[in-house]
Amino acid sequence: MKKIITALALFVSVVSFAQTKIENVDAATFKKLIDEKKSYLIDLRTDDELKNKGFIKGATQIDYFKKDAEMVISKLDKTKTYLIYCAGGGRSGECAELMKKEGFTHVVNLEKGFDDWKKKGFEVEMKK
Repeated sequence: MKKIITALALFVSVVSFAQTKIENVDAATFKKLIDEKKSYLIDLRTDDELKNKGFIKGATQIDYFKKDAEMVISKLDKTKTYLIYCAGGGRSGECAELMKKEGFTHVVNLEKGFDDWKKKGFEVEMKK
């Protein structure tokens, strides 16, 4: 009986791991998803980056370089859809993989990051 329960637990964990959906999208697609208001928007950049370059309106900051970032991310509701971005796509790509490992169901990464968002002329808020 113990072997059956262990096998079942392993099967369930493998199935839930396999169900994580990570999408890498361009700025225009990211904007459409934000406008749908069905997802949570997370900015993974530092305080200085937000202060000096601005941010996407409605974003919650989780500085991915801080020691507690992984812990903060792991405590998020894994059943929700998250739109994540950083400056150029590196941190957010790494974060997407972390979120997949943690069992999140749907993560959308702004592939070329905030710099491309800004370059394409999408709206940017500045910290006051």
